[in-house]
Amino acid sequence: MSALEKFSLDFHIETTPRLLYTLISTPEGLTRWFAHTMLLEEGEFLFNWEGNEQHAKLVEAKENEYVMFQWLEDYHKDLFLEMRIDTNPEMEGVTLVITDYAEASDVDFSKRLWESQVGQLQRIFNA
Repeated sequence: MSALEKFSLDFHIETTPRLLYTLISTPEGLTRWFAHTMLLEEGEFLFNWEGNEQHAKLVEAKENEYVMFQWLEDYHKDLFLEMRIDTNPEMEGVTLVITDYAEASDVDFSKRLWESQVGQLQRIFNA
């Protein structure tokens, strides 16, 4: 495995922190935009993307502010995915800040994938 690079992306979303938190912290919410299917069993999240499964544990969360998942597979061991909700009283809506990791050669692809997935999330609020 090559060295992994940490990266962050910011997305403006026209919603409230409470509504967005539901979509980033629950299996029901995450299957609407992030994973095709998802299960929560004994404190572990099982994410599924067209047959590609990954296990994660919710290691930290603060209601209406952020969630942090730790990937449990050997390949991703000790890596985290963070989704943080930032608010600015001078702006409508919120900013979703995604912090993730990818191999250096895959960072651009990973960013485009996040843009696509968060685009689905934004459409939920624009419908």
